[in-house]
Amino acid sequence: MPSDSARSYDRRRFLGVLGAGGVALAATAAGLAGSQRVAAAAGGGNGSGGGNGNGSGGGTGGGSSTVPSSVPRPTTKTRVVRLVSVVTPIEGGLYGDLIPDFEQQSGYSVKLTGRSPDVFGPARAGKADIVVSHYGHKNAEAFVQDGHGSWPQTVFFNPMALLGPPNDPAQIRGLTDAAEAFRRIAQTKSPFVVNNIEGVKYLTNILWNAAGQPDRTGWYQDQGLHQRPAIDSAAQQAGYTFWGLTPFLTAQKQRPAALVPLVLEDPLLQRIMVTIRVLPDHHSGINTQGAEAFQQYLLQPRTQARIRAFRYPGIDQQIWWPAGRNNASIFLPQ
Repeated sequence: MPSDSARSYDRRRFLGVLGAGGVALAATAAGLAGSQRVAAAAGGGNGSGGGNGNGSGGGTGGGSSTVPSSVPRPTTKTRVVRLVSVVTPIEGGLYGDLIPDFEQQSGYSVKLTGRSPDVFGPARAGKADIVVSHYGHKNAEAFVQDGHGSWPQTVFFNPMALLGPPNDPAQIRGLTDAAEAFRRIAQTKSPFVVNNIEGVKYLTNILWNAAGQPDRTGWYQDQGLHQRPAIDSAAQQAGYTFWGLTPFLTAQKQRPAALVPLVLEDPLLQRIMVTIRVLPDHHSGINTQGAEAFQQYLLQPRTQARIRAFRYPGIDQQIWWPAGRNNASIFLPQ
C-alpha cells in the first residue's frame, strides 16, 4: 500500500525531483498516461519474495480479501506454500500487495521463487506446490499433459506495450486500436524493430495483416533482435517496438532507453497468466491444501477487485487486470 508520505507530482515537478537520471522513467510514466499525474515514489523492492515487493497496493472498495471458509486452515505441515512464478508479477509489484494479504487472511506462509524462463523445472522436481506462468508458456502444456499439474486457471493479466519515442512521429499515443497504430507507423515510414521473443513476432504479423499488409520496405526491420537489443535498436533510431510492459519498466530502472509506452489498451495486447497446482502423483510432500488455498484466494471476487485497483509505483494508471471470470463457473468461488 502507498505510504502516507507519498505525494503526486505533475510531470515537470517529477523530473525536477528525479534529476537527469530519472528523465527516461518520467517519460515512461508520461507516455503511459499522457497528461496523467505520476507518483513521486518510483522505486521498489527487489522482487525476491512476497511481502516486501514494490507494489503500491490497491484496496478493494469492499473490505479485505478473504479465503473461503471451505478451505482448511493450515497445520504445521501445510503452513508453507511453495509458489514458483514467472518474474512478471514480482517485478510488476503485484505479489508485494497480494501475498501479505493472503498470509494475513489465511494463516499460510508463501515461499516465493521467481524463475525465467524455466518456471516448471522446480515443479517437475517436486519443489513447488503451485506455479504461476503465462498461459502460452512453452512448457505449460507438457507439464499438464504429463500429469504433473492441474488444469490452468486464469487469474490476472498485464499488457504487452507498443513502445516508441517520446515525440511519437506516427502519432499513436493513447490509441486503443493497435492495428491502427501499426498502420500509422507504416504510413509515416517510422522505423519499427521486431522484438523476436516468444509470441511477439506472431502478434506483429497479426497487426501487419490487420493494418492491410502495408509494404514493409524502408521501415520494417526484422534482424533477429530480442529483448534489450531490440529496445536499444528502436531507441537509437527513434523508432517503435513491442515488449512486455513490466520487463520494460524494470529495464528502464536499470538502463533507461529513450522510449515510452504509447499503446496498451487493445485487448490483443493482453498477456494472460494462470495458476497450475502441482499434483501429488509424482512426488511426496506436495502441499495440495496450501496450493488450493492460494488459488482460491486469487479467484475470490474481492481479490480480483484488489488486482484491478492495484497501481505500480510511479504510474497513476492501471497495468494489471483481473482474469478470474474467464474460468469455467465450476471452478469459481460461489
